[in-house]
Amino acid sequence: MKSLNIPRIAWAAYGFALFVIVLDQLTKAWMLDGFHLREFGRVLVADPVFNLTYVENTGVSFGLFGGGAARWALSVFSVIVAAGLAWWATKADRRLLITAIGLVIGGAVGNVIDRIRFGYVVDFLDFSGTGVFPWVFNVADSAITVGVILLILDSFLSERHAARA
Repeated sequence: MKSLNIPRIAWAAYGFALFVIVLDQLTKAWMLDGFHLREFGRVLVADPVFNLTYVENTGVSFGLFGGGAARWALSVFSVIVAAGLAWWATKADRRLLITAIGLVIGGAVGNVIDRIRFGYVVDFLDFSGTGVFPWVFNVADSAITVGVILLILDSFLSERHAARA
């Protein structure tokens, strides 16, 4: 049987993913059980710029495709994406790409945990009062967003580097 040889750099992606998952789940647990945000619904922190608002998101990131009917489909899709990214990490050789992959994996898995446990994703970071960003989100959503931005940046930088070579 062939042994699984995971490159060292891929372990960095898995480390980033684990960090995001733990941070995401800890902040959600704190909002639910420590801070009791579910009972309060909303806590004004720096109104209107930033507040904590409890939202049960049945859709994907930032509430897109909500309604709850797609709970298991979204869960399976997220697990497939995370697995594909975990495989990609074994082929990647650039630090920025590895960071991006790890952030997206962590965010996807963090939200899948909620979907399986609760049937929805717990969101609570609310910058909607600014009028610029109307969604309530969480740490996992943030990691996915930053990860995708880094994927795009890595793509541009690697193309630029290839053009110079």
